[in-house]
Order: sequence, then structure tokens, then C-alpha cells
Amino acid sequence: MQLSEQEIIRREKLSKLRALGINPYPANLFPVDHTTKQIKETFEESKKVVTAGRLMSVRDQGKASFAEIQDQEGRIQLYFNRDVICTGDDKTLYNTVFKKLTDLGDFIGIEGELFTTQVGAKCIRVEKFSILSKTLRPLPLPKTDDEGNIFDAFTDPELRYRMRYVDLIVNPLNKEIFIKRTKLYNAMRQFFNDRGYLEVDTPVLQAIPGGAAARPFITHHNALDIPLYMRIANELYLKRLIVGGFEGVYEFSKNFRNEGMDRTHNPEFTAMEIYVAYKDYNWMMDFTEQLLEHCAIAVNGSSKATFGEYEIDFKAPYKRITMRQAIIDFTGFDIDGKSEDEIREAAKNMGIAVDETMGKGKLIDEIFGEKCEGNYIQPTFITDYPKEMSPLTKEHRDNPELTERFELMVCGKEIANSYSELNDPIDQRERFEEQLKLSEKGDDEAGQFIDEDFLRALEFGMPPTGGLGIGMDRLIMFLTNNPSIQEVLLFPQMRPEKAVPAYELTDDEKIILSILEKHENKMPLSTLKEQAALSGKKWDKAMKGLASHNLTKVVTENEDKVVEGIF
Repeated sequence: MQLSEQEIIRREKLSKLRALGINPYPANLFPVDHTTKQIKETFEESKKVVTAGRLMSVRDQGKASFAEIQDQEGRIQLYFNRDVICTGDDKTLYNTVFKKLTDLGDFIGIEGELFTTQVGAKCIRVEKFSILSKTLRPLPLPKTDDEGNIFDAFTDPELRYRMRYVDLIVNPLNKEIFIKRTKLYNAMRQFFNDRGYLEVDTPVLQAIPGGAAARPFITHHNALDIPLYMRIANELYLKRLIVGGFEGVYEFSKNFRNEGMDRTHNPEFTAMEIYVAYKDYNWMMDFTEQLLEHCAIAVNGSSKATFGEYEIDFKAPYKRITMRQAIIDFTGFDIDGKSEDEIREAAKNMGIAVDETMGKGKLIDEIFGEKCEGNYIQPTFITDYPKEMSPLTKEHRDNPELTERFELMVCGKEIANSYSELNDPIDQRERFEEQLKLSEKGDDEAGQFIDEDFLRALEFGMPPTGGLGIGMDRLIMFLTNNPSIQEVLLFPQMRPEKAVPAYELTDDEKIILSILEKHENKMPLSTLKEQAALSGKKWDKAMKGLASHNLTKVVTENEDKVVEGIF
């Protein structure tokens, strides 16, 4: 393990704290009675408080110091006075523990009384403090100059996503994204629960990956000696519950799709699906409008949200347009009554990449995705999808070529999908078989399995049902003005970190280490410097490089500085 100079120093401080009889990782609880927010909201002069947080700044003024700690809700200023903290002759707690052995990033517990500084800042006069957790790595804290310019901010996206824990510390405004995410879930649950719908859990490991057209992740169950699949959707299990007699069920489902990654797709994502008996897709459009208006207000205090250059309004009602009409509007091509070959040829003429494995539904989907989808900025329902695109959807009551389905588009992206659910078991079997033929033809996103148990469930009878699925990650992107899905996931999927390459010594560093080896890896600093015969600049650079990679350290013995080799 190669440690930086700062990491070495912090470990040395850790040892010194323990030598003083201080446990830098105490087990006992710390009796916090106020958060930083509560202190500010209920501020009273001379009020006693107990709080805790991470030390984020220190301004040393000799016998006194100002500092700031940060907790989940914000920051509060602290005032350390040596003679207040150390009332007797022993000033170790202030002079040594606080000033020399405490670092930015350490968690500390504070007991003290409130007062207002001369410049009007709310502050805690510290009477007692405790180290609750010693940090061994320095925080990448941004620096601000006298003109307010910020330097060394922790903004690199890959580092922020990989070390989200650091991102949340040094960029506290990013916490608001995830607070709003929780508000969204709570608002949606409240909306459903108030209407009497039941939240349920369904299997993540499934023998048959159904409910969507997507490539699954595959695993193996050792005890049963069978392959299992991470769920791509929970639809078929929720419908089984409607068969079983529940009339309204929903689930926030972690789904897994072994497909591409980009700014709007993560292989692990969260979807909400709800199924309500005796409803259809027309009722579900009204329901979806009311739901999203309610959620937008709960998250942002308004039905309006800013996303990039657009202001989106989730206030009901939303525009409704058929898929056929959308394609006519933006391409001039009418898909009605056209054969698969005619649609494929039209797609080619539009400059859309298609191939022979694509069936009629996939071709229509490609045309809509390439030519139409991106034009819908305000919430818009696209309705009445061709039957080939919707194997789990009830045939349209007025046109047997279509299904009773809608997708909700916002800023050119789908955030919701809904059906009048197919409950005819014979029709459902035929749809599954058609999907299986497409899979055999080469469409790896078509259904590759027929779920016999689900068909058996339908044969016991499922009432007319309306279903709705919402991509929660994408929805919170729109509500928090984040164009990248990675920004709204606490821990997005990342490539493994590259191994740190072995440190390659410079010629000057090799000279120093070779001399140390001849003297049993330990010798006076002045003697080593003399024998190395390096210029001052080269000496300083070589010694700094060796120390930063934990290859040497300088210690004091009998008031003389000695260099030790650690190799």
C-alpha cells in the first residue's frame, strides 16, 4: 500500500492520540441533541447544545480558534478558547489534541453554549469536544480566494461517481438531488396508498425473464442447479396478484438489463409499476397526469420544472396523439395497412439503419424513435401502438391492428408506459409465440421464453386491468435538471478502477535508496544528504517523491533528524 505524505502524517497522529489515551474511534454513542439546522432555527443566546459533525475549516488565532463543522443539514461555526476548554494548568487538549492532532475531515463531538459573534454570526462556544472518528485521507476541499474564485473543486464526473461519499461531503448541494429523489418516492407512495393500493415485493431472481423486451443478466443457483435471470421487469408477477384477488398493487422495482450504458441508461435501474383492476389505458392517462402533477409539486413546490433550456409543466391535462399520427406528422409516411417490407423500405429511405432481423414492430419503433420522439418536449401521451410492438397489451377495441397502449414523452424521452392489460390467455399465448419467432429470427431483444405459469394464471381469469410503469431514475432527472442518469444514482455502474502502476524510481531517488541500503536502511539525514551529493532542488524533489510513496520517512532521535527506509 503506497501512502501519500499526508496519509503518513495522519497515521502518525492516530498513534499519538492513542498514546495520549484517546480512542480515535470510540464505541459509545455521542448524545447529539441539536442538528446544525435546529441550532439556527431555535437559536437562543447562552443556550447549551450538544452536536457533532465533520470538521470542515479551522482559523487558528493562537490561544483561540474559529472552526466549522458540517452535518447532514448544514454547517455551524465553532469558537475554541484554550482556557475555556482547558480550565486547569494542563492545556494538552487544546494545544496538542485540537491544534496538532485534529485534521479537516475528522468527526468531532461538541458541547457548548450559543452566542453571536461581533459580525453577527451564530456560533457555539466550545466547552468540551471529543474526537469521534479520525480520518486517514485528506478531503479534496475546494479553495476560494479573496475575490470569490473557486480552485481545486471536486468536479471530475468519474471521481465524483466512483467516490460518491467524497462528492457528498465536499459538494453538499448534490445531496439535494437525493433528498428530492426520496421526496418523489414518498409522494408517489402517498398517492397510491391514499387510494387503497398495496405495495408488494416480487422476485428479483426469475426462472423466466419476462415482462419486457430486453437482454437479461444470467446467473446460476447452485442448490437447485438451474440458471436464473435477474429480472428485467416485474409485470408478470404483479398481474399474478391481480389474478389472486388484489385489485390494486404496485412495486418500486430494481430491474437489470444487460444492455448499453449512456447518459440515460444504467444496467441497474428503478421502475415503478402499478396495476389496477377494472381500469383501462384511458383511465390510466388521467391517473398518470394527476400522479405526476402531485409528485412535481411535492418535490419542487411547483408543477413546473426546468430541464436544460426547457421549462416543463407537469400540470394536467397532457396532449394526446396516436403513434400513427406522430409518424405522419414528422415523416409524411402512414404506417397504417403497410407490410413489413414496405415499412422496412420506408425506414431505409428515411436514412434509418435497419436489417432483416427486425420485425414490423421493431421497424415502426425505430422510425418513431429516430424521427418523432425527440420532438415532444412538454408531457405528451403517444397512444395506440401497433400490435407487433406490444405483446402484453390488449387489442384496441376499435382497430385490431393496434393495441391500447400509451407512452408518456417528456423532453424527447419516454418516462411512462401503460396498457389496457391483455387478459385473454389464448391471445396471450399467440403473442408469446410470435415473439419467440422473432427471437429465432435474430432479434435478441424479443421474448425468448413462453412463461407457462403466467399463462396458467391467466386461465384462472384476470379482470380487466390497467397497468402503468414509470422510470424513476429518468423522472428524477427531469425534476432536478440533470441530463445524466449517473447524477441521480448514488452509485452508478462504473468500469473497475485501473490498478495503480508500480512506482518507477527516478535516478536521484535510486541514489538515496542505495545509500540507505548500505547503512541498514537508517542514517542521519545530514550524512545521507552529504553522501548523495545532489543539488538542493534535486535533493528536495527526490526526498519528497520517496516519502509520498511511503519508501522513506524522517524521524527525530535525540533531537537529530534520521532517515529510515521502508522497503
